[in-house]
Amino acid sequence: MPPASVSGTDAPALQRGILRRWSLRAPVRVEIDANATLVQRVLAARGLTGDAERFLHPSLTHLHPPSDIPGIDTAAERVLAAARAREPIAIYGDYDVDGVAATTILYRTIRALEPDAPVRTYIPHRVDEGYGLNDDAIRQLADEGVRVIITVDCGITAIEPARVARSRGVDLIITDHHNPGDTLPEAFALVHPRLPGGAYPFGDLCGAGVAYKLAWRLTTMHAGGERLPQPLRDLLLDLLPIGALAAIADVVPLLGENRVITHAGLRRIRSSPFVGLRALIDASGFGDDKVDSERVAFSLAPRLNACGRMGHAREAVELLTTDDPAVAERIADRLTRQNKERQDVERRITAQAEELAHTRGMTRTDTRAIVLSHPDWHTGVVGIACARLVERFARPVILMRTESGACHGSGRSVRGFSLHGALRECGSHLESFGGHEMAAGLRLRESALDAFTAAFVEHANRRIAPDDLVLDLDYDCDASIDELQLGAVRELERLAPFGHDNPPVALRLIAIRVAREPRRMGDRGRHLSLSVRGAEPKEIRLVAWNWGDKADRLRPGMTIDAVVRPKLNHWNGTTSVEAELLDVCVKRSGAG
Repeated sequence: MPPASVSGTDAPALQRGILRRWSLRAPVRVEIDANATLVQRVLAARGLTGDAERFLHPSLTHLHPPSDIPGIDTAAERVLAAARAREPIAIYGDYDVDGVAATTILYRTIRALEPDAPVRTYIPHRVDEGYGLNDDAIRQLADEGVRVIITVDCGITAIEPARVARSRGVDLIITDHHNPGDTLPEAFALVHPRLPGGAYPFGDLCGAGVAYKLAWRLTTMHAGGERLPQPLRDLLLDLLPIGALAAIADVVPLLGENRVITHAGLRRIRSSPFVGLRALIDASGFGDDKVDSERVAFSLAPRLNACGRMGHAREAVELLTTDDPAVAERIADRLTRQNKERQDVERRITAQAEELAHTRGMTRTDTRAIVLSHPDWHTGVVGIACARLVERFARPVILMRTESGACHGSGRSVRGFSLHGALRECGSHLESFGGHEMAAGLRLRESALDAFTAAFVEHANRRIAPDDLVLDLDYDCDASIDELQLGAVRELERLAPFGHDNPPVALRLIAIRVAREPRRMGDRGRHLSLSVRGAEPKEIRLVAWNWGDKADRLRPGMTIDAVVRPKLNHWNGTTSVEAELLDVCVKRSGAG
């Protein structure tokens, strides 16, 4: 049986481990039957008991009709009319995975419906043009004869570009998922799941999800009804893996329709008919291993993002739209090299920023934010470096590139500190900014950097206490080692795909003992293998990544609490249960 505290009502709200501050994941305490199975307790902790079957068995029948999205029928009618009349169409996407995926979905759909339609793609350059629609691109496309522009993953705040499009006689169709502003652009059609006055039941679609809904509506409108011919049914199924890539990479909640699309897409990703997607998987070196959300997030998505950060994201679009295996293989190999370059640049920026932060006193408890700018830093990579420093110092971080008298870059935040709100408070020092609570971009004059830094740090110091300079670790519920059986862990895996708002299951093991001397493993002994046992004689192996330097703190016989992530280990034809160690709280030493 699990410990009594699994009910969630008598477990401590906070506990400090070696690395982090632990909290129950449930936003409010929930009563959980002590006789409930492990998966039932995890579902209860996540507020999913009333919808457990639907959650554990996501189905494409759970998707809402695309016509429920405001503006989608008007958009589909115009796109089909333009394709049939051979009016030039441009799909204007963002340079990240979501924008690339959304561009791919609409391009392949229009080409499948009207093979001779003059449809093209346009992705702005991250550094030269920046995010979103821009006036010059609209004018260029209009000069080249484009009559319909469809935006994906951008445009809902593009007031002036929409005016330019209208003045040039271009019908602008905006499909987006970002927050609308107080004023909406004057476009031919706005397709957005959260438009004011709309009633679409799921507002958290990523940009590719919105594009997928438009693609779906294009096919039914083209077919004259909901019953699609087999080639169009197959097309919509084949596009699901592209939507899954976007939902995972864009860190939207993997719940509701995003969960359905991602679940179905990952199941089909290995059998995709798109040679570019298969080449991307091959270049990632997975072999025959399953492609899950973790592999997408840490291998496939970074490769697709790398060309947007280090070069031009149009190569990623070409990869996913080409039907030439040789072209696909060549691009996939180049994206792999660019990703390696991006990793090298990221490590260099992170190391430089960490040293500067120490030198300037920004890692002390009296300075609870980091703001730095450097002329050698790459604007396409500073955001990732920010995330690394947040993990290291548990405070908001802003890193920028200094160039031509201006500083521009990105920021990342910690739970409970709104980065967008902080930038708004310091807006008098900025030329522009945008984003949300946890991530944002900004631009300011170099001459304003010192004043902005002082204002931002002062704002952070007011809202972050010294005791809060530690990252949080959420766990779902308590469990015993004896519960971690093959069947139970397989049940927990049914909660996948994991991602934002549906993270991998984390369990707290209370009062377990270190069974024997921890064993260092991996390159230069960076990692640990740790055997533990509870009240029962059963032992389980914990793997602690990058814990090699903590081996001396975990001695045989010690009593510890641990937060772990249970996993199935497949090796030499056998399957066993082990767990990834996330953090420990040392209770006392013992005789072993």
